[in-house]
Amino acid sequence: MMDCRQTSRLQRRLACCVAGLASVGGGAAAQDVAFPTRAVQIVVPYSTGTTADIVARLLGPKLSERWKAIVVTDNRPGATGAIGMAFAAKAVADGHTLMIVVASYSMIPAVYQKLPFDPVKSFAPVVLLTTSGLALVVHPQLPVKSVREFIQLAKRRPGELYYSSPGNGSAQHLAMELFKLETGTHIVHVPHKGLASALTDVVGGHVQTIISTFQTVHPYVIGGRLRMLAATSAERSPAFPDVPTLKEQGLPMLEIETWSGALAPAGTPASVIARLNSDINTLLRQPGIREQLARQGMNPAGGPPDRFGELVKSELARWSRVVAAAKIKLD
Repeated sequence: MMDCRQTSRLQRRLACCVAGLASVGGGAAAQDVAFPTRAVQIVVPYSTGTTADIVARLLGPKLSERWKAIVVTDNRPGATGAIGMAFAAKAVADGHTLMIVVASYSMIPAVYQKLPFDPVKSFAPVVLLTTSGLALVVHPQLPVKSVREFIQLAKRRPGELYYSSPGNGSAQHLAMELFKLETGTHIVHVPHKGLASALTDVVGGHVQTIISTFQTVHPYVIGGRLRMLAATSAERSPAFPDVPTLKEQGLPMLEIETWSGALAPAGTPASVIARLNSDINTLLRQPGIREQLARQGMNPAGGPPDRFGELVKSELARWSRVVAAAKIKLD
């Protein structure tokens, strides 16, 4: 049997253990409550009205309600997104700075010789947000009604047709370069400093064509100011059910899906990444969010961080091959 002193010592040890466990549990709870402790900044390294901007402004208010904190969308366009990306890479890695990027994120490392960040090492994947196809559109005065007619016209007039893009290394730029490689056409690139002016150039008839996201061309196609020849996605867009895919028109090698995803600066604690991933996944499952994305031609994605991380790596490899074949070089 234990004497009183032994019993007392045992009780003290048990009390310490219980206190320690309570401290650990309380610390975890406090950590959950503590995030966020200040305003959360969603960096969008592109101009307003782009896919990433649309998604950020859709999710931002919902996250603000969920976190009971201010969530601000911060547009920092320039250099096909590289300026805003470099800014986000240097942010404090505590979850209070997120960045929403699109497919061009995995393209610009192939075209820019030097970048102030590494697309894999400088950021931690949070979640794949949306997927979407692209649309091949032309000015309505161009005498073509199908992709085949467009290809034939481009081959009859090599170097006489022009296409615009938001800038060198953008998804729109490389998608058209892939189109040219696969169809053997010569269409001249006219780079812009943003999607708005690139679209304006086509709508105004200054250039003949562009490949862009469904959501950005939607109002122009519906209004008759652009003609959509094809979708680059695997399936037809719900927003344009009567427009065939490139695959349906005999070009299966040109299946291209664009996407948007959220990243955090490298070094952001795993527990914070898990919290961000869980909360955003919850929002992406909400019918209201899904309906709003669908109206913009986007499909909600979601899933674990690794899903997005692996996509970025595979896309980096794919577009590096396109850039090398097209001999695209930027300083």
